[in-house]
Amino acid sequence: MNNQSKISNVANSAGNIDVKDYIYKVLAYWKLFLVTIVIALIVAKFMNGYLQKKYSLDTIISVKEENNPLFSTGTNIAFNWGGASDEIETVKVILKSRSHNEIVVKRLNFYIKYLQEGRFRMEDKFGYTPFTVNLNREKYQLFNKLISVEFTGDETFRISFDFNESGSNPVINYDKNTIISLPSKELSFSKEYNVKDTINTPFLNFSLKQIAPFNIGEKYFIQFASFDGTVSANRSISINSVTNAASMLKLQMQGVNKKRLEVYLNTTVKVLDSIKQIQKIEYAVRTQAYIDTLFIAEAEKLKQLEKDLGNYRETNNIFDLSSQGAEIFGETISLEKEKTKLQNYNDYLQNLSSYLRRNNSYNKDNLVPATLQIEDPKITSLINELVLKSSEREVYRDMIKDNHPDIIQMNKEISIIKNNLLENISSLQRVNANRLKKLNTSLIKYASKKKKLPKQEQGLLTFQRDYEISEANYNYLKQKKYEAGTAIAANVSDVKIIDTAKDLGQGPNYPLPSFNYLVALMLGIVFPLFYIIVKELLDNKIHTAEEIQNNYTIPVLGVVGRNSTKNNLAVFERPKSSVAESFRALRSNIQFLFKNNDENSSKTLILTSSVSGEGKTMISINMATVFALSGKKTILVGLDLRKPKIYDDFDLPNDVGVVNYLINQKTLDEVKVTTKIPNLDIILSGPIPPNPSELLLNNAAEKMFQKLKEDYDYVIIDTPPVGLVSDALELFKYSDAVIYVIRQNYTEKGMMRMIDDKYKNKEVSNISYVLNDFSIKSKYGYGYGYGYGYGYGYGKYSYGYHENEKPKGLISKIVNIFKSKK
Repeated sequence: MNNQSKISNVANSAGNIDVKDYIYKVLAYWKLFLVTIVIALIVAKFMNGYLQKKYSLDTIISVKEENNPLFSTGTNIAFNWGGASDEIETVKVILKSRSHNEIVVKRLNFYIKYLQEGRFRMEDKFGYTPFTVNLNREKYQLFNKLISVEFTGDETFRISFDFNESGSNPVINYDKNTIISLPSKELSFSKEYNVKDTINTPFLNFSLKQIAPFNIGEKYFIQFASFDGTVSANRSISINSVTNAASMLKLQMQGVNKKRLEVYLNTTVKVLDSIKQIQKIEYAVRTQAYIDTLFIAEAEKLKQLEKDLGNYRETNNIFDLSSQGAEIFGETISLEKEKTKLQNYNDYLQNLSSYLRRNNSYNKDNLVPATLQIEDPKITSLINELVLKSSEREVYRDMIKDNHPDIIQMNKEISIIKNNLLENISSLQRVNANRLKKLNTSLIKYASKKKKLPKQEQGLLTFQRDYEISEANYNYLKQKKYEAGTAIAANVSDVKIIDTAKDLGQGPNYPLPSFNYLVALMLGIVFPLFYIIVKELLDNKIHTAEEIQNNYTIPVLGVVGRNSTKNNLAVFERPKSSVAESFRALRSNIQFLFKNNDENSSKTLILTSSVSGEGKTMISINMATVFALSGKKTILVGLDLRKPKIYDDFDLPNDVGVVNYLINQKTLDEVKVTTKIPNLDIILSGPIPPNPSELLLNNAAEKMFQKLKEDYDYVIIDTPPVGLVSDALELFKYSDAVIYVIRQNYTEKGMMRMIDDKYKNKEVSNISYVLNDFSIKSKYGYGYGYGYGYGYGYGKYSYGYHENEKPKGLISKIVNIFKSKK
C-alpha cells in the first residue's frame, strides 16, 4: 500500500466516531457519576427541607342571578330589571378589588402575624397558636417589630421586644391606617402579664385571648404588619371558571400556611355573599326610602282632602252627586289617571333621553326610576343591552387602555344601541303626545259639562275628584312599599358555595420532593457528562494504541504497562511481572524491524521521544536488560548529554562517561561500567558538556559506534527527545532500528507529526512507536493490548503466569508522590 492510501485510511478512520468506544469512555467515569449523583441528591434533600413550603387551597362557588319564585318581574320591585347578567365578570372584579380585600383583611385582623422560630426561618403559625390577639384598633401598635410572647405560667406570659437604637419607633393605627413615630428612652421592653390583663402602653394596646393550654417556656412572636401591604399580598387570588357552560368559579390561593389560606378563602366568599346581597337589595332599599317619603306626603294630603271634603258636605248640605254629576265624575277620574300616567312616562322618557345624551357610562339605577314600570318591551330590551355592554366595557377598562381594539369596538356597539334607543324614545314620545292631546280634548269636553251642573255640585265634584286621585296614588305607593319591603326580606343570594376551602392534609405544591430528586438525578448525570464532553474536546493527549494507528503512519511496535517498581529496573527487579513480559514481547517484535536480520550480526537500537518525561530512559534500560538476560552481550549508552538519568537507576556516579571519551580524556574501555545484570555493560553520559551536538557529530562518535558493534551483540542508545533537540536525528544513521516512545495520557497528539512526516517522506525508516505507561484502567478505550501483538499479556487470563500487581492504596499513592518529588 502506498503512502497516499495510508494517509487516506488514516483520515477516514479519524473522521469516524467509534460510538462503542465512546460509551466505554463514559462508563469508565462511573465513580464520578456516582459521586455527582450522590451530591446532587444530598443537595436536593437539603433544599427540600430548606425551601419554604407553599400550599394551595381552593373553594368553588356558583354565581347565578336568583329570583324569588314568589314574585314576578311585574310585581316584585327588586326584580323588574330582567335581561342578561354580567354577574361572573363583576364577581371576578370584586374579589380582586382593593376595597373587597380591605374588608376581608380587617375582618380577620390578617395584618397581625403569628410567628415561631423554625429551623431555617420564622414560621407562620396563624391558626396554630394557643392564643389570639384582641387588638384595640383605635390606638397605636408597634409597627413591623417582632414582639416576643413567652409563656411563663398556665395563664401568664412575658412580652418583650427591642426598641430602635435611634430612639424613634414607628407605630401604626389600623383604624385610621396611619403610621407615626414615637420616641423611646429605653433600649428594650420586657414585662409579665396575665391573660386577663389588657396591655396599655404607648407602643402596644391589646390583650391575649387564651384558646388552648400554655406550654411553659414556649415562645411565639407577633408582628403588626402594614395594612395596605397585607391587602396587596392577598389580592393575588386566582379565579378561574370551572367549566365553560356553568357559572361556577374556582377561587385558589397559595401560601405557606394552610389555615390562613382556608380562613381567607372562606371569609372572602362570605364577604362577597354579603356584598352581593346588599347590592341586590340596594335598589329596593332606595326605592323603599323614596316611596316612604312620597307615601307620608300623600297620606297627609289624603287626610287633608278627606277633611276638606267632609267640611264642604256639611257646610253646603250636599252629600252625593246627581246621576249626571256621577257620570261626569267617573269619566273625569279615569281620564285624569291616564293623563297623569302618560305625563309621568313622558317625563321619564325626556329625562332618559337627556341622560343618554349627557353620559357615556350607564347603569340600571340611573336608567330605571324606582316607581316606574317600563311597558315598552323594545325600550326595555335596548336598556338591558346598553347596561350590559357598558358594564362589560368598564370591566375591560381595568385591564386594557381605551385605544385597544376591543374597547373601540365596544364603543361602536354602545353608540349604535344608544342611537336606536334614542330613536325609539322619540317615537314613543310622539305617540304619547298624541294620546295626551286626545285626553286633554276629552277633559275639556267634560269640563264644559261640569259647568252646567249646580254650583254646589261642581264644588263637591272637584273635592271628590281630588280625593279620588290622591287615594289612588296612596294605594299605589302603599303597594310599591309592600313590594320593596317583601323583596328585601325575601332576598335570595346569587352566590352559592359548592365546596368550601378546607385543610385535608394536602401536601405542599412547592417544593416538590420527587421533582427535585428527579432534577438532581438528571443534573448528577448531565454535569459529569458535560465535563467528560468538554474534557474530550479539550483533550490533546494520546490514550490508546488505536489512536496512534488511526492518526499516524509509523506502526506501533508494542505497549508497555505502568512500572510500579521503585526504579526503572523493572525487568531485572520483577522478571515475572506483566511489565517485564511486555518488554520480552517487544524484544520479539523488534527482530522484524532491524535492517539486518542476521542473528550473528550486531544490532544498534536507538530510543527517542518527543519531549522529556515520556519514559524513554526506562524503555532503553529495560530493552537492554531483556537482551542481556537472553544471553546477548549488550551495552547501554546514555547519549542524552543534556539531561542524563541512567546513572541514578544503577546507583552510579555520573563523573565519567561518554563525554570524557568524545573529548579524548578517557578510552572507551575506561568509560565502560559493568552492571549487576549479567551480560550488560553501560556507558554513562558523564559531565554535561557545553556543546553536546558538536560532540555527537565528530569522528570520535562514529569510531565509538564501530567499536561497540564489534564488541557487543546489541547496542542500545538512549538519546535526547527529538522534539526538543536535533541530536537524536543525527544519531539515526548509526541505528538498525528506532523506537519512538509515546506515553499514555502525557504525549500530545501533534508531537509526533514531524517524525511521522519524515517517515512518509522516507527520510527515516525502521522506526516504530511504543506506547509507554499504559494502564488498562485508563478511561480511554477498553483494555487495548490484551493480545500477542502488543505484548501486554492476557489481562485477567494471565493470572498465575505473572506476579500479582495489587493496586496501590491512597496512602501508597501519596507516599510515592512525595518520593517522586524528592
